[in-house]
Amino acid sequence: MKVSLKAILAAVLLSAVPLALAQDVSSDVKKTTKDTGTDTKKVAKKTGHATEKAADKTGEATKTAAVKTGHETKVVAKDTGKGTEKAAQKTGSGVKKGTEATGHGIKKAGEKTEDAVK
Repeated sequence: MKVSLKAILAAVLLSAVPLALAQDVSSDVKKTTKDTGTDTKKVAKKTGHATEKAADKTGEATKTAAVKTGHETKVVAKDTGKGTEKAAQKTGSGVKKGTEATGHGIKKAGEKTEDAVK
């Protein structure tokens, strides 16, 4: 069996096509992987920056809320103190009046008893 030079050359050329295509696909995959890595890095950086900004804003809002809450607590405590003081004064005044009335009643009863004994 004689194999002609043309047949060998045709076989070599036909086998070279898949090799060239495989190398092209390999190059495309490598480039796509590199691009994906770069994009992932950019997105991670942007996400980190956005997270940091959000954390800063949350910290500021928390600080502001704490200051406002502290102020409101102070105001309410002051008002409560004033209310307690007024209630104590009214209670003291009531006790004083009650004591005076009781004392006056006892004095009258004593006088009546004294008059009855005489």
